[in-house]
Amino acid sequence: MSASDDPRRVHFQSPEYLVERLDAIAELFDTDRTDLLVEAIREYIEDTADSETFQELVATKYYDGQLEFETVKQLVGAETAQRLRLLKADLEDEPLDLAAPDDVDVYDGDATAVEPAADDER
Repeated sequence: MSASDDPRRVHFQSPEYLVERLDAIAELFDTDRTDLLVEAIREYIEDTADSETFQELVATKYYDGQLEFETVKQLVGAETAQRLRLLKADLEDEPLDLAAPDDVDVYDGDATAVEPAADDER
């Protein structure tokens, strides 16, 4: 078990009817309330992290400097975080200051003008 997997006590309040339902489900599956809560939280986090809306929010806040890279990594995973880091670096680069070529004829000769057809000729 790594340090991040060590159990941590969390205290929160819940409506009584949810606790009663949770306890009934735990009894049915012959497990305890904590195991069910941990599994429910894990599934919620995975579903949330996979949603496009969530990933867009994380990206926006990261590009705006509101989130650090390590936080992004925790939220969307290492692979997605690395892609966001590379894109952010690319977005922050100064654009190349290239002048348009003045010795190139894009039409390579005469341009052809096209007359639009009259409404009754279509």
